[in-house]
Amino acid sequence: MRSTFSWTLALLAGLLSGPAFAQTPAAAPAATTAAPQAQATDARQLWQLLDYVAVDYGGAVENGQIASEGEYAEMLDFSANALQQAQALPAHADKARVVALAGQLRAAVQAKAAADDVAQLAHQAAQLLVAAYPMPVAPAKAPDITKGSQLFQQICASCHGASGGGDGPAAQGLDPQPIAFSDAQRANARSLMALYQVTSQGVEGTSMVSFGALPEDDRWALAYFVGGLSYNDELRATGKALWQSDAGLRARFGDLAALSTTTAQSLTPAMPIEQARAVLAYLRANPEVISEGKATGVALSRQRLAQSLLALKAGDRNQAMKLALSAYLDGFEPLEPTIAARNKALMTQVESAMVQYRATVASGSLPEAEAAAQQLQTMFGQVEAELNAGASDATATFVGALTILLREGLEALLIVIGMVALLRKAGRQDALRYVHAGWSSALVAGGLTWAVATYLVEISGASREVTEGLGSVLAALVLLSVGLWMHSKSSAGRWQAYLSEKLSASMGQGSMWGLFALAFVSVYREVFETVLFFSALASDGHHGALLGGGLAAVAILAAIAWVLLRTSARMPIGRFFSATSILVAVLAVVLVGKGVSSLQEAGWVSATPLLAAPRIELLGMFPTVETLLAQAIVLALVVFGFAYNRAAAHKALGAQH
Repeated sequence: MRSTFSWTLALLAGLLSGPAFAQTPAAAPAATTAAPQAQATDARQLWQLLDYVAVDYGGAVENGQIASEGEYAEMLDFSANALQQAQALPAHADKARVVALAGQLRAAVQAKAAADDVAQLAHQAAQLLVAAYPMPVAPAKAPDITKGSQLFQQICASCHGASGGGDGPAAQGLDPQPIAFSDAQRANARSLMALYQVTSQGVEGTSMVSFGALPEDDRWALAYFVGGLSYNDELRATGKALWQSDAGLRARFGDLAALSTTTAQSLTPAMPIEQARAVLAYLRANPEVISEGKATGVALSRQRLAQSLLALKAGDRNQAMKLALSAYLDGFEPLEPTIAARNKALMTQVESAMVQYRATVASGSLPEAEAAAQQLQTMFGQVEAELNAGASDATATFVGALTILLREGLEALLIVIGMVALLRKAGRQDALRYVHAGWSSALVAGGLTWAVATYLVEISGASREVTEGLGSVLAALVLLSVGLWMHSKSSAGRWQAYLSEKLSASMGQGSMWGLFALAFVSVYREVFETVLFFSALASDGHHGALLGGGLAAVAILAAIAWVLLRTSARMPIGRFFSATSILVAVLAVVLVGKGVSSLQEAGWVSATPLLAAPRIELLGMFPTVETLLAQAIVLALVVFGFAYNRAAAHKALGAQH
């Protein structure tokens, strides 16, 4: 009677012949060690070969000695086929590494190496293969384990037994015997993805038929249930405790793809085998905890960073960049207010390190990207320590709310106060209502943004940065033109006549709405970020401290507004125009720097780190070539414009004399 390992050989042949996994004629069952004829290679077929070597090699060799001649011959054939298929893979940057691992696997089988060593090599090759040649490896949503149990009893238990022991009433006389899914040793090396493939394709030459007619969700549910048959309730309880207490473990299983492709053996470098079995016992029985407990914050940054590195290794630079941006925008950025209040230097270091990592991804340098990623992972550990140490600190929430609102509100306040002061000096009280309508509408829009982001849809980090970036650049361009215009009037004299005649006459309905638009954009871009940052701070639970910090900031901003309005009202018109034009020009330089930085964080503008440059957020200065170049261009326009205005004024005075 053929052994269960011979059954595996037939199973592999059935897998390779399935329509979903082979685009070429099916591979014949490998009954001898003869190499198969050359054929187009599917990476999925190679993955299956590697997976089954990892699972079944332990039955062929024990303690360096052949335990079964037939099984060992099959392993030699499997490893030879794996090496051939690796060599036939399409060109890719990581192909040589896959081939090298397949060659090491072949050599290990020939040398009758330990089963654990062979399994580790096979899994390493399989993981690199999936990264280099992406393929579907997981369900779209958490499988229904109850449905999987029902399906198993209906269509599988008659052969495999009610408990998966391979001893069902229909198993008698079957050759080969059905697999015992309760076998812990085999389960340690078997992935859920492999079980799904078997369920989908069946096994040619055996009584195992294809269940490909079942809906995909049902096949995944069946695979997840079968994958848990070697575990008991005690193991699942232990795994639950490990899962809930270990943040690093939760970060490792950031999605169902990780769970579907992970085996207990592949976890053993990081933990004892019994702990690995316990974790998988819990997760395979409760896959919804991965979907429901979707990674956030630092855990999400860690996950996205690891995925980005895998994408870069696979040669997909665009995907690697998207994941790198998500690591910052969706993971770390919402934590910035809290981290800034507790350790501003650490927040700045993480931001700079993430810019550096994105630059290495853009250049395609894998070694540099790996080094930058390792540095970031270390920093993430420091961030987690800061968050854990200050989790109950209401003072940090108060300070965070105060500084955020002051930082975001001051720029908008200066712009709005400048517009109000100018219109008052021009005697255009009728135009003031457009300015007031603009900033008040921005506050309402900010409140709606908070409601939408909290209760309706999730506003992505990229959307936040694009909104802020475009708003900043637009405001900078408008302020640049306004600043140059005001400076030209400060150099020409006869202010009151100009204001009462030309300015008043030139302000038509279109100009009024222009004032509304400038006030709205200037305020909304700040409110948009503020409300989202406040939402992040609110997660600490210190709502009183959050409210107190916000009210304190509002009081300070109100005092600043009162002083500025009183000062501008008493200031001679010529000096007012001159001082305001300089202030507006400086704001334009600051805003263009912040705008370009935000667009960099959203991935709209490239980021080239300039480590020697200073980082002064108050002035919109960030250590990248692009942000400093944008500021330099605007500053050059300001200097040129001011010089031109002065020359024109001197020329006009000379003509009068």
